[in-house]
Amino acid sequence: MFEIFAEYPTFLTFLAFVLAAAITLVIMPLFIKFLRRVHIGQQVRADGPQSHLVKQGTPTMGGVVMLVAIAVVAVAVGAPTSETLALVACTLLAGALGLFDDASKVVKERSLGLTPKAKLVGQFLISTFFCLYAVNALGVAPTVEIPFVWTFDLGVLTTVLPIGSGIEVPWLYVLFVDILLMGMCNAVNLTDGLDGLAGGTVMIVMLVMAMIAYRCNLLDSAIFGAAIAGACLGFLWFNSYPADIFMGDTGSLALGMALGCLAVMTKTEVLSILIGGLFVAEALSVMLQVFHYKRTKKRLFLMAPLHHHFEKKGWSETKVVIRFWIVSGILATIGFSVYFAQYLAQSA
Repeated sequence: MFEIFAEYPTFLTFLAFVLAAAITLVIMPLFIKFLRRVHIGQQVRADGPQSHLVKQGTPTMGGVVMLVAIAVVAVAVGAPTSETLALVACTLLAGALGLFDDASKVVKERSLGLTPKAKLVGQFLISTFFCLYAVNALGVAPTVEIPFVWTFDLGVLTTVLPIGSGIEVPWLYVLFVDILLMGMCNAVNLTDGLDGLAGGTVMIVMLVMAMIAYRCNLLDSAIFGAAIAGACLGFLWFNSYPADIFMGDTGSLALGMALGCLAVMTKTEVLSILIGGLFVAEALSVMLQVFHYKRTKKRLFLMAPLHHHFEKKGWSETKVVIRFWIVSGILATIGFSVYFAQYLAQSA
């Protein structure tokens, strides 16, 4: 559709950001009205902060509109290449998993949807599919690089399945990618607990990932990342405090999966842990809380995930969100700086 601008990749990346934001801004009010009319709203966890009880009934599943904007823009502005389709497909599949979870919560009228095991199985299947497709169809090397330190070849244990022309299964790399993508899915999901928190931090991280993809000459991945950032910007208009709508697991699981997939495509698997460091910190706070409580019967944090800990310490919701945005921006900037420094060192 935008072939006329094919010689201007920077413009295409910027266009993806703007169009995704515009589509989200236009469609979201209609979606919110629909959700209110059919009485589809958020079920707030009973053991969460008491100040969050007022959020009960707020429309949820806003991730549906975000995913529509992302998919349309990624295919229209970029091209329906194998790279684009793989990224979009895995993001939509993770979104579908989240949508089923959100729908279960609404039907059952409680804050628990799918069982943790069911979510993990779904995420595992999506992650494994993407890894095998990336290696066999997109030419992604089964290696993991720690900047300035070492590149690990995780393809040393590879099995070739006699399917078609043969499917390579690099077992160690598949395991690593599964952990990364499933971890990112759940980390972003845990971060989505305050108005504007997940949307703002994902936008920051995706802008950096889009820049890295662009530097890697992966224009379709750059457009995809920019589209996600734009959709998050449009979503923030309605998700800022006090939120008119939440993205739900539909959005958070999909965005986490998209981040992991982009890390694989750009070979920044390890660096993405720094770039998305805020998500990692949120997930670690839950893991540490559970581990510490089982051992000592005492809480390490006032409440987990980490953003609730600071709420319990007296920070207002907006203060937590803005400060977490700042921290996310700092971590993402450091991550990009490390990537660029390594790029310059390799080019010298």
